[in-house]
Amino acid sequence: MFERFTKDARAVVLGAVDHAERLHAETVEEQHVLLALLDREASRASFALMSLGLAERKESVEQALAEARRRGGLSRADADALSGLGIDVSEIVSRVEEAHGEGALRAGGTGAGRGRGWWSGLVGGHRPFAQGAKDLLTESLRMALVERDRYIGDEHLLLALAARPGVPAEVLADHGVTYASLRRVLYGGGEAKAG
Repeated sequence: MFERFTKDARAVVLGAVDHAERLHAETVEEQHVLLALLDREASRASFALMSLGLAERKESVEQALAEARRRGGLSRADADALSGLGIDVSEIVSRVEEAHGEGALRAGGTGAGRGRGWWSGLVGGHRPFAQGAKDLLTESLRMALVERDRYIGDEHLLLALAARPGVPAEVLADHGVTYASLRRVLYGGGEAKAG
């Protein structure tokens, strides 16, 4: 499958690994792919994100992803569902952080009290892809096939992120970027197409 990845898509995958390393994550997650997509310039995905106004709000996206990591990777929808059962995720996070340090619940991170972390980057630096990130790569192939593209570009990674349930799609939607709006910008429908 990787032989079908364009130069831009490969750069996103490598960028996701870099983000995982910088955040001291044990695995490469879907959120790291989103962060890497936000770093891109002069690609189809960057054009789509710029057209939808996300390029100027990169810091807001990073902040929303950091808050989700702090909640242990739970989306706001998950936290709201738990709230309906009488479970206050914010209160739990606060109590855990009081006892174990800030970021103790960070999904894929190394909050205080974690057994791994500070040394994991020293032993080879390899970050495996979490199942969600692997599934995202597979979904990007499906996105390319739907469009009858013979390659997998960074735009297919972005479409797959927006289409899959979870924190990245929620953060994108909160910033006005949905699967439908991305398809419209990337493949037409009365508006400018990414070329």
